[in-house]
Amino acid sequence: MSIPKGQQRALLLRIAREAMVARGFMPDFTPKAMADAQALAAPRAPYGAGVQDLRDLLWCSIDNEDSRDLDQLTVAVQAPGGVTRILVAIADVSAAVALGSELDQHAQANTTSVYTAPQNFPMLPDRLSTDLTSLNEGEDRLAVVIEAVFEGAGAASIYPAVVRNRAKLAYSGVGAWLEGAGELPVAAAAVPGLADNLGLQDRVAQALKEKRHEHGALELETIEVRAKFEGDTVSSLEAERRNRAKEIIEDFMIAANGVMARFLEDHKLPVLRRIVREPERWPRIVEIALGLGDRLPPQPDAKALDAFLVRRRAADPLRFPDLSLSVIKLLGRGEYVASFPGEPPIGHFGLAVTQYTHSTAPNRRYPDLITQRMLKAALAGQPGPYAREALAALAARCTQKEDDAQKIERLLRKAAAACLLSDRIGDEFDGIVTGASEKGTYVRIFDPPVEGRVERGQAGLDVGDAVRVKLLYTDIERGFIDFAHISAGGKSGVRPAHSPPQR
Repeated sequence: MSIPKGQQRALLLRIAREAMVARGFMPDFTPKAMADAQALAAPRAPYGAGVQDLRDLLWCSIDNEDSRDLDQLTVAVQAPGGVTRILVAIADVSAAVALGSELDQHAQANTTSVYTAPQNFPMLPDRLSTDLTSLNEGEDRLAVVIEAVFEGAGAASIYPAVVRNRAKLAYSGVGAWLEGAGELPVAAAAVPGLADNLGLQDRVAQALKEKRHEHGALELETIEVRAKFEGDTVSSLEAERRNRAKEIIEDFMIAANGVMARFLEDHKLPVLRRIVREPERWPRIVEIALGLGDRLPPQPDAKALDAFLVRRRAADPLRFPDLSLSVIKLLGRGEYVASFPGEPPIGHFGLAVTQYTHSTAPNRRYPDLITQRMLKAALAGQPGPYAREALAALAARCTQKEDDAQKIERLLRKAAAACLLSDRIGDEFDGIVTGASEKGTYVRIFDPPVEGRVERGQAGLDVGDAVRVKLLYTDIERGFIDFAHISAGGKSGVRPAHSPPQR
């Protein structure tokens, strides 16, 4: 199926909106929610008792180039005695979104922002998420600051503060500079001392990552694929690889989330944890390792798996993202669970941590807004704002809606890919099997980075198999891309887990 190229964006937007509605999302805000958002004013000094003024620190944001909902800022401070403090400022969204308000009801219904190629569907109106509660460059903003020292006893604290973003930076530019492949971004160069601070942040992040790997955190590399447009036509699919700038944010956020979980637990409040249980298909991971000449124990072992992944990254860096995708899919999905005082926490297998919540993106994720409200209660010495049954129900809802959002985003990636491939029927591609079950067998081709269903010759294929396939059919409306399996390809690995839409 093909349509005039100039109509592709409009078609994809219709597909996105219909998918949102079909999965119970509200793609539009109610008039009351919009009116409430417009009526909000930016907080002004004085900001209230106990709010620290940290505007003089070298805060910066690092995110995607087109991100406008900036949830967090980071900075590192070298203290006397060689101790380094890391600080993460999280947008104070709960101050603007009252529990039970019209804005809160919309956020609770969707629980997450949904990002699609033709349009983003934010959890909160732009008036908040890209303005009043976004930590925008050059603006004074209220924030919750998580401060931690990881040397020695590892002291940590959480408190409200007013901050100012000195530079809006992108993963691509900062990552290239840190890795010696590009110049210091102009926005960073314009702030005296920021280059040195970014270097310090990078060194701390690498140390944090090394410490997590000592405890069995997995060495995984995923690739995010984004559709690019020329006018209203899908012109390419751009793969974004992990780099050192992404690792700064990843490792600082993992650390901050751990501090937050421990803080709430110490204050005898519930914690909405983000967990990944033990792998669903460990025997298949063992089999993949064996096929690559390596061995894993018969029972799930995070340290052994990480050691295997480190070896494979060194041996075959080009195919390592493909191996990562296979492992991610075989590990199983993440989920939110509510844990309560006195209960032993369930850990996150992939991160090798037990104290972990989501707290650093309250503009984009409702679990983070819930956690921020819990934190405010702890700081005020008050009981949590959610009853036990309500929090457990919200955890289940957030898990379900996150799954729904991922399916919508995956559908739109596939629909955009179908636009791009609609005139390449009959072409052959190398790829990797990313899914194999009674629901179907799926393959991700390498160039362009597209996932589709194997409709012919799929018998005997399993996750992680390298294959050569021929493109048979595309259907933009349904996001279908169908292949025929031709032959085995060279040994490979895997890439970021995105299950295909069910048919």
